[in-house]
Amino acid sequence: MSENVTIVDAVDSFVTSLKKEEESGKLLEDNHTRTEKKNEPDNNLMGLDNIARIIKRTVEMICLGEEVRVNTDTEEYKVSVQGEDLGIAIGREGKNMAAIEYLVNLISRRKKLVDRKVTLDIMDYRKTKIEKITRTAVSMAKKAIKEGRNITLRPMGAYERKIIHNALSKFKDISTRSRDEEPNRRIIIYPLKEAK
Repeated sequence: MSENVTIVDAVDSFVTSLKKEEESGKLLEDNHTRTEKKNEPDNNLMGLDNIARIIKRTVEMICLGEEVRVNTDTEEYKVSVQGEDLGIAIGREGKNMAAIEYLVNLISRRKKLVDRKVTLDIMDYRKTKIEKITRTAVSMAKKAIKEGRNITLRPMGAYERKIIHNALSKFKDISTRSRDEEPNRRIIIYPLKEAK
C-alpha cells in the first residue's frame, strides 16, 4: 500500500467495487446456489470466530511483525484486539479501526456469518474513548446544573453524540439536544432548574 493510500481509501475502493458488482448482478458468490443458513446461536458463534480470524489476519498484515491476540465477547458481539504496537491499525482518531470494522461487517453480511453488527476494539481504544467522553459529559452536565446555564459542547460525530445522550439521560436536572448540521453538529446541555 503506498503512503498516499490509506486503509480508509482501500475500504472505500472495495465497497465501491462491491456496489458495482451488485448493480451489474455479478456477485462474488452466487446467492441462488448457496443454501441459506439459519442464524442459530451455534452458527453465530462459528461466524464470530470466523470474523475474529479475519480481523486477526488483517491487523497482522497491517502491523507487520506484531504479535496479535484476539478475544471475542459472544454476548456483545465484540472482538477485542491486543498487541504491543497496533497504532497504525487504530489510525488517527480511530479511523483505520472503523474502516476495518466496516469492511468486516460488510463481509459478514455478504457471507451471512452472524445476524448482527460486530464491534471492533483495538488496544481498548474504543473503551477508553467512551470513558473519556462520558467523564467530560458528566462534568459538563454538573457545571450546567451548578451554574444554571446552557453548556454547548464541541462538534462531534453521531457515535460520540449518542454516547453523551445515553450517559446524560440518567440526569433528571438536565436535558440534551443536538443542533446544527454535520460536520458541526453538537450537543447543548440545558439545565431544567435555575441555579441556587
